[in-house]
Amino acid sequence: MKRLYSLVLFAVCFSLGSSAQNNGTSNLYIDVHHLGAGNVTSEGVANAHAKDLATEDKYGVKFIKYWVDTARGDVYCLSSSPDPESIRKTHAEAHGLLPDSIYLVTSGTTAAMQGGKNLFLDVHELGAGNVTAAAVAEAHKKDLAVEKKYGVNFLNYWVNEKDGVIMCLSEAPDSNAVIETHREAHGLLPKYVLQVKEGQ
Repeated sequence: MKRLYSLVLFAVCFSLGSSAQNNGTSNLYIDVHHLGAGNVTSEGVANAHAKDLATEDKYGVKFIKYWVDTARGDVYCLSSSPDPESIRKTHAEAHGLLPDSIYLVTSGTTAAMQGGKNLFLDVHELGAGNVTAAAVAEAHKKDLAVEKKYGVNFLNYWVNEKDGVIMCLSEAPDSNAVIETHREAHGLLPKYVLQVKEGQ
Protein backbone atom coordinates (compact mmCIF):
# COMPACT_ATOMS: atom_id res chain seq x y z
CA MET A 1 0.00 0.00 0.00
CA LYS A 2 2.82 2.38 0.89
CA ARG A 3 4.48 1.60 -2.44
CA LEU A 4 1.23 2.26 -4.34
CA TYR A 5 0.88 5.61 -2.54
CA SER A 6 4.44 6.52 -3.52
CA LEU A 7 3.79 5.66 -7.16
CA VAL A 8 0.60 7.74 -7.22
CA LEU A 9 2.39 10.68 -5.57
CA PHE A 10 5.23 10.44 -8.11
CA ALA A 11 2.74 10.37 -11.00
CA VAL A 12 0.92 13.44 -9.68
CA CYS A 13 4.17 15.37 -9.15
CA PHE A 14 5.42 14.39 -12.61
CA SER A 15 2.12 15.50 -14.16
CA LEU A 16 2.23 18.85 -12.36
CA GLY A 17 5.84 19.35 -13.36
CA SER A 18 5.04 18.63 -16.99
CA SER A 19 2.12 21.06 -16.95
CA ALA A 20 4.29 23.79 -15.48
CA GLN A 21 6.94 23.15 -18.11
CA ASN A 22 4.38 23.32 -20.92
CA ASN A 23 2.95 26.56 -19.55
CA GLY A 24 6.44 28.03 -19.63
CA THR A 25 7.13 27.23 -23.28
CA SER A 26 7.57 30.05 -25.77
CA ASN A 27 6.71 30.41 -29.42
CA LEU A 28 8.29 32.61 -32.07
CA TYR A 29 6.31 35.67 -33.18
CA ILE A 30 6.68 38.66 -35.47
CA ASP A 31 4.52 41.62 -34.50
CA VAL A 32 3.94 44.40 -37.00
CA HIS A 33 3.35 48.10 -36.38
CA HIS A 34 2.08 50.28 -39.26
CA LEU A 35 2.64 53.75 -37.85
CA GLY A 36 2.54 55.69 -41.12
CA ALA A 37 5.00 57.67 -43.21
CA GLY A 38 6.63 60.51 -41.31
CA ASN A 39 5.80 59.05 -37.90
CA VAL A 40 8.87 56.86 -37.35
CA THR A 41 12.57 57.52 -36.81
CA SER A 42 15.31 54.98 -36.17
CA GLU A 43 16.13 56.73 -32.89
CA GLY A 44 12.49 56.65 -31.78
CA VAL A 45 12.18 52.92 -32.48
CA ALA A 46 15.47 52.22 -30.69
CA ASN A 47 14.18 54.11 -27.62
CA ALA A 48 10.88 52.21 -27.69
CA HIS A 49 12.77 48.91 -28.05
CA ALA A 50 14.90 49.74 -25.02
CA LYS A 51 11.68 50.20 -23.03
CA ASP A 52 10.43 46.82 -24.31
CA LEU A 53 13.65 45.18 -23.10
CA ALA A 54 13.20 46.77 -19.67
CA THR A 55 9.66 45.36 -19.42
CA GLU A 56 9.79 42.01 -21.25
CA ASP A 57 10.79 39.79 -18.29
CA LYS A 58 7.57 40.68 -16.47
CA TYR A 59 5.54 38.98 -19.22
CA GLY A 60 7.95 36.19 -20.19
CA VAL A 61 8.79 37.79 -23.55
CA LYS A 62 12.22 37.92 -25.18
CA PHE A 63 12.59 40.46 -27.98
CA ILE A 64 15.26 39.19 -30.39
CA LYS A 65 15.51 41.69 -33.26
CA TYR A 66 13.50 44.36 -34.97
CA TRP A 67 13.43 45.94 -38.42
CA VAL A 68 12.25 49.43 -39.24
CA ASP A 69 11.32 51.08 -42.53
CA THR A 70 11.28 54.77 -41.67
CA ALA A 71 9.95 55.78 -45.12
CA ARG A 72 6.73 53.76 -44.70
CA GLY A 73 6.61 53.96 -40.91
CA ASP A 74 6.60 50.17 -40.46
CA VAL A 75 8.23 48.25 -37.62
CA TYR A 76 8.59 44.45 -37.43
CA CYS A 77 9.58 42.88 -34.08
CA LEU A 78 10.81 39.29 -33.70
CA SER A 79 10.33 37.76 -30.26
CA SER A 80 9.79 34.58 -28.33
CA SER A 81 6.74 34.67 -26.09
CA PRO A 82 4.25 32.38 -24.34
CA ASP A 83 1.41 33.95 -26.39
CA PRO A 84 0.46 37.06 -28.41
CA GLU A 85 -1.21 38.73 -25.42
CA SER A 86 2.09 38.82 -23.52
CA ILE A 87 3.63 40.77 -26.43
CA ARG A 88 0.74 43.24 -26.41
CA LYS A 89 1.05 43.71 -22.64
CA THR A 90 4.79 44.32 -22.92
CA HIS A 91 4.36 46.95 -25.64
CA ALA A 92 1.42 48.54 -23.81
CA GLU A 93 3.34 48.97 -20.56
CA ALA A 94 6.65 49.88 -22.20
CA HIS A 95 5.49 52.64 -24.55
CA GLY A 96 1.83 52.18 -25.52
CA LEU A 97 2.45 51.44 -29.20
CA LEU A 98 0.36 48.31 -29.86
CA PRO A 99 0.97 46.13 -32.94
CA ASP A 100 -1.51 45.96 -35.81
CA SER A 101 -0.77 42.25 -36.32
CA ILE A 102 1.01 39.47 -34.46
CA TYR A 103 2.05 36.40 -36.46
CA LEU A 104 3.03 33.05 -34.97
CA VAL A 105 5.98 32.02 -37.15
CA THR A 106 8.44 29.26 -37.83
CA SER A 107 11.95 30.29 -38.80
CA GLY A 108 14.34 29.15 -41.49
CA THR A 109 18.09 28.84 -40.94
CA THR A 110 20.02 32.07 -40.47
CA ALA A 111 22.82 32.84 -42.96
CA ALA A 112 25.77 35.11 -42.25
CA MET A 113 25.60 38.76 -43.26
CA GLN A 114 28.10 39.81 -45.93
CA GLY A 115 27.78 43.55 -45.33
CA GLY A 116 28.10 46.42 -47.74
CA LYS A 117 24.57 46.14 -49.12
CA ASN A 118 21.12 47.37 -48.23
CA LEU A 119 18.87 45.27 -46.00
CA PHE A 120 15.40 44.30 -47.22
CA LEU A 121 12.37 42.58 -45.73
CA ASP A 122 10.02 41.29 -48.40
CA VAL A 123 6.53 40.16 -47.44
CA HIS A 124 4.40 37.57 -49.26
CA GLU A 125 0.69 37.39 -48.43
CA LEU A 126 -0.53 34.17 -50.08
CA GLY A 127 -3.69 33.67 -48.04
CA ALA A 128 -4.91 31.25 -45.40
CA GLY A 129 -4.44 27.58 -46.32
CA ASN A 130 -2.00 28.31 -49.15
CA VAL A 131 1.29 28.01 -47.26
CA THR A 132 3.17 25.24 -45.46
CA ALA A 133 6.55 25.56 -43.78
CA ALA A 134 7.81 22.61 -45.85
CA ALA A 135 6.84 24.25 -49.15
CA VAL A 136 8.48 27.53 -48.13
CA ALA A 137 11.67 25.67 -47.20
CA GLU A 138 11.76 24.22 -50.73
CA ALA A 139 11.13 27.63 -52.30
CA HIS A 140 13.90 29.11 -50.16
CA LYS A 141 16.35 26.50 -51.49
CA LYS A 142 15.49 27.70 -55.00
CA ASP A 143 16.12 31.30 -53.93
CA LEU A 144 19.55 30.31 -52.61
CA ALA A 145 20.39 28.63 -55.93
CA VAL A 146 19.64 31.85 -57.86
CA GLU A 147 20.55 34.67 -55.44
CA LYS A 148 24.18 35.21 -56.51
CA LYS A 149 23.08 36.01 -60.05
CA TYR A 150 21.32 39.13 -58.72
CA GLY A 151 23.78 39.97 -55.92
CA VAL A 152 21.33 38.95 -53.20
CA ASN A 153 22.11 37.23 -49.90
CA PHE A 154 19.02 35.76 -48.24
CA LEU A 155 19.61 35.84 -44.47
CA ASN A 156 16.49 34.10 -43.19
CA TYR A 157 12.73 33.76 -43.58
CA TRP A 158 9.70 33.35 -41.30
CA VAL A 159 6.43 31.60 -42.12
CA ASN A 160 2.96 31.99 -40.68
CA GLU A 161 0.94 29.05 -42.01
CA LYS A 162 -2.40 30.17 -40.57
CA ASP A 163 -2.59 33.43 -42.55
CA GLY A 164 -0.28 32.42 -45.40
CA VAL A 165 2.30 35.12 -44.67
CA ILE A 166 6.02 34.77 -45.46
CA MET A 167 8.69 37.33 -44.57
CA CYS A 168 12.16 37.10 -46.12
CA LEU A 169 15.18 39.05 -44.91
CA SER A 170 18.00 39.70 -47.35
CA GLU A 171 20.95 41.86 -48.31
CA ALA A 172 20.69 43.15 -51.86
CA PRO A 173 21.76 46.03 -54.10
CA ASP A 174 18.11 47.12 -54.44
CA SER A 175 14.54 45.86 -54.08
CA ASN A 176 14.33 44.87 -57.73
CA ALA A 177 17.15 42.35 -57.24
CA VAL A 178 15.09 40.67 -54.50
CA ILE A 179 12.01 40.54 -56.70
CA GLU A 180 13.89 39.15 -59.70
CA THR A 181 15.52 36.45 -57.57
CA HIS A 182 12.09 35.29 -56.38
CA ARG A 183 10.71 35.52 -59.92
CA GLU A 184 13.39 33.28 -61.43
CA ALA A 185 13.60 30.89 -58.47
CA HIS A 186 9.90 30.01 -58.08
CA GLY A 187 7.68 32.83 -59.35
CA LEU A 188 6.20 33.72 -55.94
CA LEU A 189 6.51 37.50 -55.83
CA PRO A 190 6.23 39.55 -52.63
CA LYS A 191 3.33 41.90 -52.06
CA TYR A 192 5.84 44.55 -51.01
CA VAL A 193 9.54 44.96 -50.27
CA LEU A 194 10.74 47.16 -47.42
CA GLN A 195 14.22 48.64 -47.14
CA VAL A 196 14.93 48.29 -43.44
CA LYS A 197 17.44 48.91 -40.69
CA GLU A 198 17.95 46.19 -38.10
CA GLY A 199 18.12 46.60 -34.35
CA GLN A 200 18.43 44.18 -31.46
